[in-house]
Amino acid sequence: MKKEGSILLSDYAAEISATDVLNPQDFNPVLQGLYGEVGGIMATAKKCVRERSAYPGFKKAAEEEFGDALWYLAAICRRLQIPLEEIFSEAANHGNFRSVGAASDVTEGALAYIAVPVAAPASLDETLVRLGQSAAALLGHTPTRTNLVVFARAYLDAIHAAELVFSEVARGNLWKARGAFLDPRADDLIGLDFDSEFGIEEQLPRNFKIRVNQRGTGRSYLQWKGVFIGDPLTDNIADSDGYRFHDVFHFAYAAVLHWSPVMRALIKHKRKSNPKYDEEQDSGRAIVVEEGVSAWIFSRAKGLNFFDGQDKVSLGLLKTIGEFVSGYEVEKCPLKLWEKAILDGYTVFRQLKRNQGGWIIGNRQQRTIKYMPLEPEK
Repeated sequence: MKKEGSILLSDYAAEISATDVLNPQDFNPVLQGLYGEVGGIMATAKKCVRERSAYPGFKKAAEEEFGDALWYLAAICRRLQIPLEEIFSEAANHGNFRSVGAASDVTEGALAYIAVPVAAPASLDETLVRLGQSAAALLGHTPTRTNLVVFARAYLDAIHAAELVFSEVARGNLWKARGAFLDPRADDLIGLDFDSEFGIEEQLPRNFKIRVNQRGTGRSYLQWKGVFIGDPLTDNIADSDGYRFHDVFHFAYAAVLHWSPVMRALIKHKRKSNPKYDEEQDSGRAIVVEEGVSAWIFSRAKGLNFFDGQDKVSLGLLKTIGEFVSGYEVEKCPLKLWEKAILDGYTVFRQLKRNQGGWIIGNRQQRTIKYMPLEPEK
């Protein structure tokens, strides 16, 4: 599947199917999910009208809501064994659209037909009302093909009124859903080694061992290659929670995500040969963002026993992280990779906390981080 431009709806449906883990015989979750996402579209539009220029993220938020609704529509079509592309083809075959031939950017075909609106769109409010009505009509029974076509028609009208690009909606949802629910494929990781073109002295180390030792003062100390790095840390809170070992999260990001402005600063491996990278990706603001992400996750993790016994991180938490790091190179990483970095990092954190120190072993090639006990004191 191509990375940009048009996307075949058959490709979208095929690629997204693996993320559908709901009961294939039960329509209620997907019907209710579709209705809920339409509510999300309406809420986003209302916020845009209410806040106007104070809501600059409308386009991105609307694309996500429309993408989630598309996911549920595809899930319904899958259960009815009706091709998604047929539903949209029938939906576009009505008076509000006309077919225009275009040179195709899909390699399998020379000519494409595009459904182009023949008139200015109705108001966004009007199209959203119809979208909501068509979604409500799906509830309470097994949807018919006609029901789905009516919904798809309202969906296309609403996308047009919201001035969104359908292919961007579909691609964004595909990236989010696969990135959040499926382990990355090899081609998903292409381009996610952010410093391979820099000299070794400006790379995060491919393999590293960090010694963490807590002394009698309660402060933790870091050593890399026998040299102390960073400042000694305490929990800095009355309720001792182990935050003095939080640097493990930065090392987890380095190993699993190949990203950590904090670790680059600690070991002095910033990419200074390229002033743009040094300023925009490795310096003050990027460091603050990473520290902020780590602290925010930690505040949530405390209420979850630091993810002990858990094999998942909530999608809501992962999506918020995605918003945190927007604009930085790590935004290219699938959310599933963030989940691995968090869970593996907290596994090592719990061991460090329990043993009051240890070795942190990172391997960027394998995207792993592990714990090793400290050697016995002589």
